[in-house]
This record gives sequence, C-alpha cells and structure tokens, in this order.
Amino acid sequence: MKPPALLRLALAGTRTDTARVLLTAFSAALAALAAFAALNVLAIPTPAATDENAGRWSEQYSHALLREPGLRGGTAFALVLLTIPVLALAGQCARLGAPARDRRLAAFRLAGATPGQVTRLAMVETGVASLLGTLTGLALYLVGRELLDRPDERGQLALPTDVLPHGGAFAAVVVGLPLVAGLSSALMLRPVITTPLGVTRRAARERGPGPWAGMLIVAGVAGFIVGWPVMLGRTVDGPYVGLALVLLIGGGLAAMFGIVTGTGWISYTTGRLLRRYARHPAALLAAGRLMSDPWAGSRAFAALLAAVTFGAGAAALRSYFVTQDRLMREESRVAGGEVGDNPFYLSTISLVDLAVAVALVIAATGLLVAVVEGIVARRRSYTALVAAGVPRGTLGWSIAWQAVLPAVPAVLLALTVGTVLGRAFFGDVVRGSSTYAVCEASEALCADPATREQYTRITESAALRAVPDVPLEQLALLGAGALAGVLATVGIGLLFLRSSTATEELRTT
Repeated sequence: MKPPALLRLALAGTRTDTARVLLTAFSAALAALAAFAALNVLAIPTPAATDENAGRWSEQYSHALLREPGLRGGTAFALVLLTIPVLALAGQCARLGAPARDRRLAAFRLAGATPGQVTRLAMVETGVASLLGTLTGLALYLVGRELLDRPDERGQLALPTDVLPHGGAFAAVVVGLPLVAGLSSALMLRPVITTPLGVTRRAARERGPGPWAGMLIVAGVAGFIVGWPVMLGRTVDGPYVGLALVLLIGGGLAAMFGIVTGTGWISYTTGRLLRRYARHPAALLAAGRLMSDPWAGSRAFAALLAAVTFGAGAAALRSYFVTQDRLMREESRVAGGEVGDNPFYLSTISLVDLAVAVALVIAATGLLVAVVEGIVARRRSYTALVAAGVPRGTLGWSIAWQAVLPAVPAVLLALTVGTVLGRAFFGDVVRGSSTYAVCEASEALCADPATREQYTRITESAALRAVPDVPLEQLALLGAGALAGVLATVGIGLLFLRSSTATEELRTT
C-alpha cells in the first residue's frame, strides 16, 4: 500500500473518527507544551562563580525555582510528570468510537487488506494526529514565548523566555511523541484479530483479577521507606547511592502502578458485592458491567489516581515544611530573637498544588472521554434494554454506580499511599542543638561594643524533634475534588445517553 493511500485511508471515517483525531491532537499538544517547558528550564545557562555570586544563581529570573541551579532539575521533572495525565487522556481519546473504527478496519480486510496493513492504518491515524498536535504545541510555545517575554520593574523575568532549547531537543519532541503514540497503538492492537467479519480479542478473561496489586503497593512503599535512609546515610558518591535511587524511584512507581492496577480488583470485588446484596435494577446492571470488564476502571481512573497520589504526597510535604517553620520560630524564641516565616518552600508547594489541580482537570477530561466512549460503544446493548422496557433513568443510574463505587475506595487508597510516601520521604522534623549569644540589657548597651560583652550570655538550645501532622483537611479537599470531578464527568457523559439509545441504533451495522 502506497503512503498517500495509507494516509488517506487512515484519516477517513465519520464525525466520530474526526473527533477522535482532534482530541488526540489536543492531548499531544498539551504533552508537547509540558515537554517544551521542561526543556526550556533545562536550557537555562548557569553563570560562572564569582565573589558576588558564589552560588552561581541566574539573577535575571524572579523566582528561585529558576534562579537556583539545584532546583531546576526538580522543576523540569515536575513538568515531565505533568505529561502523565495528558498521555492518559490521549489513550482515552484514542479509544473514542472504537466499535465504528473496528467495523471500518474489518471492511478494509474484506476489501483485501492484510492484517499488517490494517495495523499500519491504525498507527498512521494515531501518529498523524499526534504529529498535528505536537506541531500545534510548538507553535503555541513559540508564540507564548514572545507574548510572555515581559520583564518586571526590576528587569527580572517570570519565565525563562530569554533562552531556547537546542534544535535537536525540539526535533526529538516533535518526532518522538508521534512515534511513541504510533508504536503504542501497534502494541495495544497485538491481542486484537482484525478479520473481514469483525474485530475480536485473542483471549477473554474468564475470572476476575486477584489482589496481587496489594503486594505491589506494599513492596513499593517498603522499598521507598528503606531507600531514603540509605540515601541519607551515605555520601553522594557512596557505594549504596545507586541502590537507594533504584529503591526510591522503583518503589514509588511500583506503588503507583499497584494503585492503578488495584482498581481492577476493587471493581471486580465491588461488582460481586453488588450482585450479592443489591436489589435495585440499576445496581444489578452496574454489578454485571463491573464484573465483566473490571479493568475499565483501571484504564479510566489511571491519570486521576496518579494525580491524587502525587497531590497527597505534596500535602504531606507541606505539613513537613509547616512543622519545620514552627520549630525554627520556637528555636529563635529560646535564643531571644525572632524569625519570620520563610515562604519559599510553602510557595513552591503552592505551585505543586496548582500543577496537581491542572492534572486533576486533565484527568477528569480523560474520564469524561472514557464515560462517553463506554456509552457509545455499548449503545446497541443499551438500546436493546430500552426497547425491552428498561427506563433510561435506570441505565443512567447504573452507569453512575459503576463509575462512582470503584472510585471511592480507589481514591482513598491513593490518598493513603501518597501520604505514606510523602511522610517517608522526609520523616520527622529535627533541629539540632545550637549555641547563641544573648545580650540581656537595653538596646543602647547591647549596641555599644564596649558594654555588650559584659551583658552577653551564651545559651544553648536543646535539640528539637516534631512529627508533622497528618494534613487531614488538605487530603479531604483533594479527595472531595477528585470525587466531584468523577460525578461531574459522569453527569456530562449521561447527556449522550438519550441520543445513543434511540431505537434506530438497533438497525446500526
């Protein structure tokens, strides 16, 4: 098949196929913007050390996250993490209208296309949509860079608009994201058999998932807890630092993966309990759907749970810094002085909270796409139930039940694991003993060098240790926001139920 024909067939289809391409391009544009922002932060040059600037700070920026060289890596890493919910949104968008696309691919097979050609068609569709999105993201980045290049009254910039990443980095993002998207489509199509008579899976799941995801969570948290003391007990070039990094990164990823995959077991178990104890038709319909496809929850809630876990860790980190500031003030009062609040760390955590809120909004958008895709994919089944006398309200309640019931324990699990990881990362707040010189006289006597020494007393403050409080209020707000997002997306998705259950859908081929 020639490339022009392959491209024309890949982009052909109905309005649903066009919507899928546009939504995939939108997700790729968001991911590209986050990647370009991370590259922009890494491209900031570090000045040479001087007597006036021993820390090699980039003084042309107003925020310390950009000025200090040691903080740029973490800032770039946080921006890269922001692409996770965006890529999950892209995965949900790629599933939109999947039944119609399957029938179109089966028609290609009926016309003589080979299975490899059909797979390449799906790859080209996703790749072209992602390429369109990355190019749009590049254009938005360049335009925004010019619009936001506005120094303040001190001549400092709020964003690194005075530097540009290397051209090779731009090319890597513009080409790499569509390539990864196309290869991911091919990977997801491996268990799919496209025949002239339809699209089927190679194997069906005969029993529900086991609770093995709990073992992943326990192992991940344990590795994270063990890795951090090893890191603190060794120098940067010590022999166990590599092992500690593996335990920290691997433990965090294993715990998060366990949360996401554990939603499958939660969905299946919830379906079993509903089938056993529920009496309402909507709950029984939801139980059947949860048991027949328990992994739908893992796919739909993946980005949401990742954002909740990260947000809970940030809330635990904020509690640590609040406790640290409190101990510093107590230590200062003992020494006879007064220390004001240090807003740097708390303001930085506020930026992290903003990133978590953006991630939750993106994740909720992906969940909305998943709900709409589920309604559209099963519209013939829902139409048959409506034709048999089942009220649309009952179907709506069943869809709401199957979305909300697994979400509640999954969000609670994500909040718990995120808090434990954040608590284990820093531990208790400890302030060592310190020696202070306190002048016990009037301000005039203390200011005079000739009389200050005779009124000066050396005092030593004891070591202070405090356990950070559990940020229950912030965790409650985070969990309530996540569940409110689930309810809002389900409510919006149900607007498509009436149009998808028209009796004409029974004659759809």
